[in-house]
Amino acid sequence: MRKLVVTTFVTLDGVMQAPGGPEEDPTGGFTYGGWTVPYFDEDEYLGKVMGKQMAGEYDMLLGRITYDIFAGYWPTHTEGWPQVNKITKYVVSKTLEKRTWENTVVIKDDNELKKLKNSEGPDLQVYGSGNLIQTLLKYDLVDELWLKIFPIILGTGKRLFAEGTIPAAFQLIDSKATPTGVIVASYRRAGEVKTGSFGPDNPSEAEIERRKRLAHEGKRRKT
Repeated sequence: MRKLVVTTFVTLDGVMQAPGGPEEDPTGGFTYGGWTVPYFDEDEYLGKVMGKQMAGEYDMLLGRITYDIFAGYWPTHTEGWPQVNKITKYVVSKTLEKRTWENTVVIKDDNELKKLKNSEGPDLQVYGSGNLIQTLLKYDLVDELWLKIFPIILGTGKRLFAEGTIPAAFQLIDSKATPTGVIVASYRRAGEVKTGSFGPDNPSEAEIERRKRLAHEGKRRKT
């Protein structure tokens, strides 16, 4: 079984849409494309972190929008990612027919996606691909999250954790902060969500009534 790693830029409110430029993904009327650019520090600390994560042996797993962006740029700009054209690129798409980027493999449905995850081979790294990530989270296929958390709130845009998200626990395995305030944090999947309570063992009558009221309201909203 392959390890699947989601590596992405994200804002404090969870937005991951179009981090690199205004033309990257303006769908939904998104107007903040390129929100990461001002936070790349002069000594390229963040770039060095990314370079280290992008090095090594792995395959890429991409959604169609991110694949098209990458395929339009990286074949002629390999200086920043020397192995990018040799890496196998798995793209999830029902409509892609012409594969202009070398070493591209099309994944057409969720069953093929699950088979890829359960196959033998290098790790799979996911870049961008917000819609695809929702599917990966839905089926609990994500082993690690490599996040770059930027100190801004956008209030709109595609979010990292949206419709496909299921309850899941993660363990922090590494964290750093850049001079411009970007938190680089890596998390590993760590089983189910655990809960507890700081409430009193012998609640007052007022607290008991409060709990009953909220429980009743919760049931009413479900119906």
